[in-house]
Amino acid sequence: MIILVTGAAGPAGRAVVRRFTDKGHTVVGVDKSGAEGTLPVDLLDAEAVERLAADIRAEHGRVDGVAHLVGGWRGSKTFAETRLEDWDLLHDLLIRTLQHVTLSFEPLLRESGNGRFAIVSALAAERPTQGNAAYGAAKAAAEAWTLAFADALEGSGSTANVLVVKALVNQAMREASPERSFPGFTDVDDLAEAIEGLWDTARNGDRIVLAP
Repeated sequence: MIILVTGAAGPAGRAVVRRFTDKGHTVVGVDKSGAEGTLPVDLLDAEAVERLAADIRAEHGRVDGVAHLVGGWRGSKTFAETRLEDWDLLHDLLIRTLQHVTLSFEPLLRESGNGRFAIVSALAAERPTQGNAAYGAAKAAAEAWTLAFADALEGSGSTANVLVVKALVNQAMREASPERSFPGFTDVDDLAEAIEGLWDTARNGDRIVLAP
């Protein structure tokens, strides 16, 4: 399979890249930083994302899956302390990049006939705390956009789903805070397994909760 992973230089992205490459699939890893051997593509640049889709089509002929893992978090102690500058940042990271990727890769996923698209959302989207107003609202908007994308793929054989976590944890976090147990967190390797498992189901337009 040909798999695109955005945000591929982050902990979740690295776990997903590793999962699919270990299974022998071809992975195109994209990250604005260009770190970890990824393609340095700015997903806020619509034309750059369109070029990425065209380049993948030209080189591989298809795309079988897209794991959109661009993330970020900003919050405050109280609702009154919410900074709208944080909303601007989260809008770009969590919503605008998603819009560019889905609009550019919809034709490729539709043509695949068995393509899979996934984002990672958070429990905060459904029940945000006062300090998570901007973050929860951005995640909720990203979910709505993805569910609309799922509707666009209906009948094509390809799907789009939302994987919901409380938060993600990786080995580096555990090593940095060995006294913490990270209750309810989802390990990035378990997230990668869940993304791979999307090819075993025809579910489309679902919120799949991974958090216990």
